[in-house]
Amino acid sequence: MNQKELNEIRRRLSLDKNCIGKIYGCFVNDQKQVVLSFEESVAALPEAESEKYMSLLKKSLSGGLGRCLINIDFTNEQIMEGEEYKTLLKLYESALKDTEALASFFQKVIDTIDMNGQNYLILVACDKYDVPFKPTDGTDMDDASDSVFTYIMCSICPVKDSKSVLGYFAGENAFRSRNIGQVVAPPEVGFMFPTFDNRATNIYSTLYYSKDTSIIHDEFIDGFFKAQVPMSAGEQKETFDNVLTESLEESFDFDVVQSVHEQIRERIEEHKASKSVEPLDMTASEIGCILENSGVKQEQIEVFKEQCDEKFGQSTALNPSNIIDPKKFEVTTPQVKIKINPDYTYAVQTREIDGRTYILIPADEGVQVNGVDIKI
Repeated sequence: MNQKELNEIRRRLSLDKNCIGKIYGCFVNDQKQVVLSFEESVAALPEAESEKYMSLLKKSLSGGLGRCLINIDFTNEQIMEGEEYKTLLKLYESALKDTEALASFFQKVIDTIDMNGQNYLILVACDKYDVPFKPTDGTDMDDASDSVFTYIMCSICPVKDSKSVLGYFAGENAFRSRNIGQVVAPPEVGFMFPTFDNRATNIYSTLYYSKDTSIIHDEFIDGFFKAQVPMSAGEQKETFDNVLTESLEESFDFDVVQSVHEQIRERIEEHKASKSVEPLDMTASEIGCILENSGVKQEQIEVFKEQCDEKFGQSTALNPSNIIDPKKFEVTTPQVKIKINPDYTYAVQTREIDGRTYILIPADEGVQVNGVDIKI
């Protein structure tokens, strides 16, 4: 799925656009015991409750592709013989109406996911989308649908005790401490099956969601989907930083870091400005060119590319937003932490004065200390 296709499905998950008839849920306690299983007719629910359910499902399509949202493709072996694929396919083909398949699905989730001792709620719903025909000019023709995209949304949400608040009790005409009980938090994990590739159904792929880009619940990916666990965005950044440090050694100084960050960030901004629907990625060779532009020696660049192939896989393309934070540039010493607007990193310099190395930041005007304007 590309960004445009993702946005098209995201827009479905509102009360006035989706065709979801029922929402199915399974409330599980911290001992992995089912407390409650239920089904709710969306039409019979109060509007406020329906909106909250839709919001929880929609959250499982939030975040960026390649960061919070990861494609999991099924192998030919799984498609032919895999129980995990058959479980999803039964749910999909029955539009969640097969009660045995639904119960089996809930149990499989409970058996494979580790929610760190929390209560949690599993929500699933099925939507059918009459995909509008798009002529070559890109406009939608809502009355000219040429296919139907049926898909399942799943959100796995922690259920937490609410904080005690001060509330007004009319009968006592007084304010008292009150607790509203347990509340459903935004999903920590979720998925959509099948995917909407080229604006059509791809029953061989799942779009997997993880709220935390550093903790993607690999035990669930491995146990439920039986798929190779992809490297999380957090792991990608840590690995990339280690590869740079080890391959460049003493050459990996402030100027190189500054230059690499600026050039990769520039690529991200250019891609955003182009409004391309395809995700941006960069190969080790492309990053090698950036290192060359930053003054790194060719032999060290070759070591860098070799280590990238070793750590990430041969010729693997990386998501630039996973290996740098384009919205942040931070310099830390044991005594000081400096946050710099990424648009102005070029103004920061290093200089040796009286035998000591300093980081210099322009301070001509607009300087504040603890929020107070000062003059230097």
